[in-house]
Amino acid sequence: MIIEEVIPQALANERLDRIVALILDVSRADAAILVSAGGASIDGQDGVLGKTRLTLGQVVVVDTSFLPIAPRPVPDANLPLEVVYFDEDIVVVNKRAGMVVHPGAGNNEGTLVNALLARYPEIADIGEIIRPGIVHRLDVGTSGLLVVARSIAAYTVLTEALSGHEVEREYIVLAWGAFDSPTGVIEASIGRDHRDPLRMAVVRDGKWARTHFAVQQTFNVPAPLSLLRCTLETGRTHQIRVHLMAVGHSVVGDATYGGAKSVLIAPRPMLHAARLKFEHPISGNPMEFLTEMPEDMQIIVGQCSNEVVD
Repeated sequence: MIIEEVIPQALANERLDRIVALILDVSRADAAILVSAGGASIDGQDGVLGKTRLTLGQVVVVDTSFLPIAPRPVPDANLPLEVVYFDEDIVVVNKRAGMVVHPGAGNNEGTLVNALLARYPEIADIGEIIRPGIVHRLDVGTSGLLVVARSIAAYTVLTEALSGHEVEREYIVLAWGAFDSPTGVIEASIGRDHRDPLRMAVVRDGKWARTHFAVQQTFNVPAPLSLLRCTLETGRTHQIRVHLMAVGHSVVGDATYGGAKSVLIAPRPMLHAARLKFEHPISGNPMEFLTEMPEDMQIIVGQCSNEVVD
């Protein structure tokens, strides 16, 4: 796979090997191997060094075939796996919070992929080696619904459907503060934070993103809080978390994006993928799945209430 990236402000003056690691979500060591082997170019120039620092607007082209061959994920039947639905082409799972979706830098075991391979070994040859069958992801701290491909045909169709914004994904979110309107749309481009490239942020040079929200319930104890339903029109990294922070309503428990506060301590970002709707990739039949708010989130929401102030 060939990936081309125009260097944004967030990555300006960073070393090439670090930029490659961020772009490909691989370890710094693997990125250095790729660069040394000739798998990266800057503004069309080959033979570049990993220590080269890039400037705003330069174009990096990376050939992922130069990465060292990743070991195949190992099946692990001891890992938890809640299957909501399955057939010959797809599996829909309800991921628990705290589980990484697929192996990556520093996470080779204990992932959802390891659990899936134990029950559905045929996915091993579908898609990428380290993320077989995976067509979309949830953050490690996010729980909820995820569809996985069991056939090459399903993988191709689902990938295209997600790129074309044809898959409906709805989340339950507990956010700080009271909203001025019961419904709304947050539309702002998302990219790497100019001050910290390990985070995402609303930035002018980012990728277009749109999030719809609807307030389901409001609380004033232990602080002003809102329970929301958020629907993604796009699927950018950390989209809901970044958009809500940008409008002053960070997700409760989200330490990365301003949502960790002592007045209400949550074990993770209070974000749950509760609804998933799409056309079956082979039959074309409409498919819709719903899950309830998980117990850890119910406990936190249960600590919120409304009190009448005289």
